[in-house]
Amino acid sequence: MIYLDNAATTFPKPEIVYKTMDTFYRTLGANPGRSGHKMAVAAEKEIEDTRAVAAKLFGIKNINRFIFTFNATDAINMGIKGLLKSGDHAITTYLEHNAVSRALNGLERRNIITVTKVRNSPDGFIDPNEIKNAITPQTRLIVMAHAPNVLGTIQPIQEIGRIARENNIIFFIDAAQTAGVCEIDVSKEYIDMLAFTGHKGPLGPTGTGGLYVGERVTLEPWREGGTGFEPASLSQPEELPFKLESGTPNTVGIAGLRAGIEYVFSKGIPAIRKHEQKLTGKLISALKDDKRFILYGTTDISKKVGILSMNIKGFKPSEVGAILDQSFDIAVRPGLHCAPFAHQVLGTFPDGTVRISPGCFNTEDDIDQLITALDKIAREKM
Repeated sequence: MIYLDNAATTFPKPEIVYKTMDTFYRTLGANPGRSGHKMAVAAEKEIEDTRAVAAKLFGIKNINRFIFTFNATDAINMGIKGLLKSGDHAITTYLEHNAVSRALNGLERRNIITVTKVRNSPDGFIDPNEIKNAITPQTRLIVMAHAPNVLGTIQPIQEIGRIARENNIIFFIDAAQTAGVCEIDVSKEYIDMLAFTGHKGPLGPTGTGGLYVGERVTLEPWREGGTGFEPASLSQPEELPFKLESGTPNTVGIAGLRAGIEYVFSKGIPAIRKHEQKLTGKLISALKDDKRFILYGTTDISKKVGILSMNIKGFKPSEVGAILDQSFDIAVRPGLHCAPFAHQVLGTFPDGTVRISPGCFNTEDDIDQLITALDKIAREKM
C-alpha cells in the first residue's frame, strides 16, 4: 500500500523504534519510580532520558516542565482545563481540531468561560491583528494550532505569541502537525504551553505525547493518583513533573518515542520538512491548474507542512477515498478530520475533503502513482 495519511499517524516507523520497544519490553518492563529494584530504576532512567530528548525538540530549558501525556488531546485537555477558571475568556480559531474546540466548548456550555473564535483568511492563515482585536480584560488564554490539520498552513505564532505576552495572556500551541517537522523554540516564539503527540512527526508510537508548561503557568491537575513521589501524602505533589503525571506511564511507548525523536534529529528537521514539502509541491503542481480539482488553502508550499486538502468535482470525498483504497491501494483521509468548524469556513461541510499527507518515507514515485490515480478517477465524470 502507498500510505499518504501521515497527518493522522506516521507509517511506517523507523526500524529503530520497533527494535527499541521490543528490547525494552523484553528486558526493562518494570514499573518506573514505584520500586527500588534494578529494572524499575532502569525504566525510570528511560523516562528521564526521553524527557530530555523531547525537551530538546522544542528548546525547553527546564526539562521538569515537560510533562508526558498519552497524546495531544490528553495534553490539550490538561492545559485548558487545568488553567481556565470561572469568568475567564479564551481566544481560539475556526481552524482547530476538536481536541481544542470540544474542550473549550464543554467549559463554555457549563457557563464557566466565554470563547471567541477568530476567522482565517481564504488561504488559511490567522491575522495576528484579529487575535489582538479579540482580547478583553477577561482574556486568560489564546490557544491555536501551529499548523491546522485540515490545511497544514503554518501560522504566525511568534507574532501572536508576542501579542499574548504583551497583554499577560497565556499562549498555548497545538503542535500536533509540526512537532518533528518544523523547528520550534518555546522561548523565541513566546509559547507558554505546547501540546504534541508522539505518533506523528516525532515518528514514535501511539499513546505518547507531551505538554510543555512554561514558567508563567500554574495548572491544576486533571488526574490525581500515584506518582511514586510523596506516597504518604493524600495531596497531589506540587512539584513538576509529578504534579501532572499520575498513574503508570506508557513506558514502552516512551522508549519508542525517544528512538523516534533521535531518528528525526539524525535526519535533521529541515531535511525532513524539505522532503515532505517537495512531495506535496509535486502534487500541487500537478493539480492546481486542472479545473477538475479543487485545492483548499495556500498552494505556496513554503508556508505549509506536508498536507493538502482537495476534492474532485462530481465526487464526494468518501467516494474518492474508497476508490483510492480499493482500486489503487493508496491510503488517504477523506471526511471532516475532527475539525468541523474548519470545514464550515471552507464551505466543505458536511462531506469534508480528501486530505493527502506525505511523510518522510514516501517517494516521488508514490506521488506519481497518486497523480495517475486521481486523473483516472476524475476522468470518470468527463
